[in-house]
Amino acid sequence: MEKSGLRIDLLGTSFSIAADEDPVYLDSLLTRYRVILESTQKSTGLQNPLKLAILTGFLLCDEIEKIKKNGAREGREAEQLTLDLIARIDEIIPSE
Repeated sequence: MEKSGLRIDLLGTSFSIAADEDPVYLDSLLTRYRVILESTQKSTGLQNPLKLAILTGFLLCDEIEKIKKNGAREGREAEQLTLDLIARIDEIIPSE
């Protein structure tokens, strides 16, 4: 895949990046980050760009960890349900 460019203008800083991702995807990430930055700024009242960027990054890491934990728990629940179903099938269908 060819590299896509993205211009980032946030918190008084501007720069460009190149990545091996779809430009639409990169733009959606930037939009998501902007939304979370604005939300963090409104809820904390922070004006310092560096502190705001750090806190937003921290909150995003927290969100990722919660998603990972929920996914792992759901995976264990699905595994247990599958094992229970197999046990019930084994009870109903006699083995040959």
